[in-house]
Amino acid sequence: MYLGIDLGTSEVKVLLIDQEQTIIASARAALAISRPRPQWSEQDPADWWSATRAAIATIARSHPRQLAALRGIGLSGQMHGTVLLDAAAQVLRPAMLWNDTRAGAECAELERRVPLLRQITGNLAMPGFSAPKLLWLATHEPELLRRTATVLLPKDYLRFLLTGERISDMSDASGTLWLDVARRDWSDTMLDACGLSRAQMPRLVEGSAPAGLLRPELARDWGITANAAVVVAGGAGDNAASAIGMGVVAAGEGFISLGTSGVLFAASDSYRPNPEQGLHTFCHALPGQWHQMGVMLSAASCLRWVTQLTGAASEARLLEDIAAVGKAAHQAAPLFLPYLSGERTPHNDPDASGVWFGLRHDSGRALLGYSVLEGVAFGLRDSYLALQAAGGSLRSAALVGGGSQSRYWARLLASALDLPLSLNSGAEVGAALGAARLALLAANPRLSVAEVCVAPPVLELILPEPEWRAALLPRFERFRALYGQLRPLF
Repeated sequence: MYLGIDLGTSEVKVLLIDQEQTIIASARAALAISRPRPQWSEQDPADWWSATRAAIATIARSHPRQLAALRGIGLSGQMHGTVLLDAAAQVLRPAMLWNDTRAGAECAELERRVPLLRQITGNLAMPGFSAPKLLWLATHEPELLRRTATVLLPKDYLRFLLTGERISDMSDASGTLWLDVARRDWSDTMLDACGLSRAQMPRLVEGSAPAGLLRPELARDWGITANAAVVVAGGAGDNAASAIGMGVVAAGEGFISLGTSGVLFAASDSYRPNPEQGLHTFCHALPGQWHQMGVMLSAASCLRWVTQLTGAASEARLLEDIAAVGKAAHQAAPLFLPYLSGERTPHNDPDASGVWFGLRHDSGRALLGYSVLEGVAFGLRDSYLALQAAGGSLRSAALVGGGSQSRYWARLLASALDLPLSLNSGAEVGAALGAARLALLAANPRLSVAEVCVAPPVLELILPEPEWRAALLPRFERFRALYGQLRPLF
């Protein structure tokens, strides 16, 4: 048996699979976010551990015999968060999360200190990344930073409690701005710019490699009786883990996530950065592989917002009203800039805001809703163009996340991207399944990636619609021009 632990922002999800990857059991435990000040987003790492133990305890009660045969654990986690430990391995402060944007000024300072930052890391300095957060702490909480003996990412703090080992994997470490992404090693230049050294950083391994053994006392608590030790895999950042779960491991394969945020993910067999357009270039969770990723900060959250704003009975009802408008939406709807939380790809603009442009008396609920779906699709097209500019490409992409439940939105997105999109079975367990697959590989070195990381069955293929695409392209050019005109005013 193999356990995948996915530490998200809103919950911990745990998935138990067997050697054939049949899902045996799953459990969840909710997490809360603290926002003590504007732009701050924090969590207590102790809550992650409590939620993880609660979820595993649920499986131990419901499937004790299967859990007793556990051989491996894989970890997936929210990226960019910072866990600071003192010399006694005690947590010094709440973890600053990926969506904490207080360190905007520190990004400019970091790029000033390291003119080669983009070449070393393959990325722009963005407030959500780990390194700018440490610069913020150096200014605002310097005594705490002086006491810091170890810096860990969220999932790697769970690993420390599971195994006692201070280890991270390449994919998650790529999101810190401390990794030389091409060389797959910590950058002394980037660490020094933040007042850190290698002694404070975890050891690096590949995501599919062994990275510690489960502590015997935890094995006893969970009723694990397998004779062999339980291996904990290197694991992955959440999007790389989702890719492993979806079988996205070879160049030309990818997925698009319409979750709270939006992600366009493409696997790559080489290092092809494009930081100038805000494209993330990270190591993949497998040796010798990378991935490129465009990220927009508001995607399905825009649909929730417009549903509440217009008083629609539900998101599903609003989607029905949008579909009923038909072709008229392409001519009559206003344009929408989906930057309700600022934006990453391609603008790296935390000050960008949401905008409706072209409102008229007949701009009713359905047209406003359509414009929001279209604006998110255009934001993902921006990411796809940034990927292509970096030499990347996709043959097709799996569509995942809550927004993938709308066939209308899927058709709109496929047409805007001119890219076939697949709806696959089991997409809702992607990151946890990916973590469990990495555990399977770490515990069974004779297994190949091709044997383990297979794509789930395709339930439906959504093809681009030429008539829709012809109507969308002129609107996309106006969408891009609108942001360029408004940027100085945000």
